[in-house]
Amino acid sequence: MIQLIMPKMGESVAEATILKWLKKEGDSVEADESILEIATDKVDSEVPSPSAGIISKRLFEEGQVVKVGEVIALISGAGEKAEVNSGTEKLNTPKLVESSKVVEPVSSNGVVSAETISVEKTSASGRFYSPLVRNIAQKEGVPMNELETIKGSGANNRLTKQDLIDHISSRTEKPIALQSQSNVSFQAIAPKTYTPPAVSISGDVEIIEMDRMRKLIADHMVMSKHVSPHVTSYVEADVTNLVRWREKVKSSFEKREKEKITFTPLFIEAVCKAIRDFPMVNVSVDGTKIIVKKYINIGMATALPSGNLIVPVIKNTDQLNLIGITKSVNDLATRARNNKLKPDEIQDGTFTITNVGTFGNVMGTPIINQPQVAILAVGAIRKKPAVIETPEGDSIGIRHMMFLSLSYDHRVVDGGLGGSFLRRIADYLEQFDINRSI
Repeated sequence: MIQLIMPKMGESVAEATILKWLKKEGDSVEADESILEIATDKVDSEVPSPSAGIISKRLFEEGQVVKVGEVIALISGAGEKAEVNSGTEKLNTPKLVESSKVVEPVSSNGVVSAETISVEKTSASGRFYSPLVRNIAQKEGVPMNELETIKGSGANNRLTKQDLIDHISSRTEKPIALQSQSNVSFQAIAPKTYTPPAVSISGDVEIIEMDRMRKLIADHMVMSKHVSPHVTSYVEADVTNLVRWREKVKSSFEKREKEKITFTPLFIEAVCKAIRDFPMVNVSVDGTKIIVKKYINIGMATALPSGNLIVPVIKNTDQLNLIGITKSVNDLATRARNNKLKPDEIQDGTFTITNVGTFGNVMGTPIINQPQVAILAVGAIRKKPAVIETPEGDSIGIRHMMFLSLSYDHRVVDGGLGGSFLRRIADYLEQFDINRSI
């Protein structure tokens, strides 16, 4: 009997939710054939069969949360007799642990102490809480009765890490863990919450429920605007040399490398160079600490056929040459559209690029991809009349022009840094060597 194990889906992923079983008990499967679909807080994925055989037993149902490393199904191998619900073999199917009542100590001023809060794996109502959610709740002083009131965006109303973080940031009172501190910084002041206006549903309307990914995107975007004071700067760049070079080499590049070269790798290369010049853009904020990343991981926003958005990440981008960046861009974009990305491939980005020019837009004001502090939007490249400066004098010519817009976190990136960084990206694009070899 072969055990199908919940695979490790990334360094920070400890559990996954079963979205859909693709095979029933008694079905035969081939090696590497998909058996079920799972979802983490990061990405959806499929779990393949480790070998050919017959599904003998499914140990979890759709909607249940399974820890990494747990057995999720049994597969009988060649020559073995499949036992489907035979009752002859006792299986240790994980059961939900019933929680006992927790009496939460209250201080003399009526405030629950964060140090004494205990959060059970499963509440009295049967709601499951992951280890990560429980750790955050205990650290931030969110008691069990408060957790039960938070609406979850996961399967079966499961509370995700992001649900809890959003709730903590929108509390009308200061987090309990901070109430005992005498010197509270600006970080401890909870933002004012607002009730969304009522939406009329009378008349000719259609109501569409958000899918799981759209809910995650919506939560992430709202959170980002709450966390970071956004500022956006713009420059217009003359990318004529860049356009001419790509036009000149694209056929030979594709023939030699078996890859198409788009403008995206060229933009990413320029961003990496500019980050080396201005490393304080490649940071994150942790309270009052600035975390400077010594590596450069570029995320590229990718539109999916469903209309949703995902941001695969090219790790250590600055260590790749243009050919390496091109192959990474094409590979990640293709697998993103086919829902084949691994969780690790959408994590740990330090800077993001989004190409609004793909949709014919000339510029945009992108929202920062937390916990990063800046995001670049590149607009459509258009032919325009422009002034050409030469030693012999100025002239008017037709040039390939584009707008670049940089949104940045004004807590740590001031206008001088943000504007200079953006100008440097434009300089690298404008000064592109038209005689560059590949």
